[in-house]
Amino acid sequence: MSEQVKPYSPEAAKKDQVADMFDNIAHSYDFLNHFFSLGIDNIWRKKAVRMMKKDSPGKVMDMASGTGDFAITTIKLDGAEHVTGVDISKGMLDVGRKKIEKKGLSNRIAMEVGDSESLHFDDGHFDAYTVGYGVRNFQNLRAGLTEMRRVLRKGGKGYILELSEPKKFPIRQLFLFYFRFLMPLMGRLVSKDARAYSYLPESVAAFPEGEVFGKMLGECGYTNVQVISLSGGISTLYIAENPA
Repeated sequence: MSEQVKPYSPEAAKKDQVADMFDNIAHSYDFLNHFFSLGIDNIWRKKAVRMMKKDSPGKVMDMASGTGDFAITTIKLDGAEHVTGVDISKGMLDVGRKKIEKKGLSNRIAMEVGDSESLHFDDGHFDAYTVGYGVRNFQNLRAGLTEMRRVLRKGGKGYILELSEPKKFPIRQLFLFYFRFLMPLMGRLVSKDARAYSYLPESVAAFPEGEVFGKMLGECGYTNVQVISLSGGISTLYIAENPA
């Protein structure tokens, strides 16, 4: 008999539910993530890192690091001295550490449990930060954005990738059918967690994407905010600077 997965409790903190959900699907996350995106997620991360490379950041934080894909891409393409991956899911980090060790990158990438709203790093500790498809999971989005800016040096930049809903026909219609129906079905079959791949489209629909999120970044103290649509609007790259 398969293990029963408890439903989400409306009384529980969002961050606790997210951590529990990702702990449950950590074993199948990498396979499903690349399968559902047809590998395009790797292209999106590489684009973000190439844009970051011109600033030559030495120390980078990868927030909501999960299994470390963004951290690994940063080390390989950017040549940063060190990347610190931070995530609230111990299960995801465990998978990431094994992957990093296998690639021989343990001396350049550290993975640790942490919360975007309460980071232990000093002010201005990092030259840049990345977030790959994780800000929509923050319990308090503004608090997380503000805290990440605190640990970013003056003039440093944050690079945030997040899913978004395409606006143009027929990409929008195809995306919504795939995202709301096919993906949750396949996700449940492979991950054995009925919650996770129903939560995904719900969280994307609730996220303040595009210029709305760009404005929020400005309200959290960032400047020179860029909002870059990718792949017909399926994903969006946000670049924001901590003012000098």
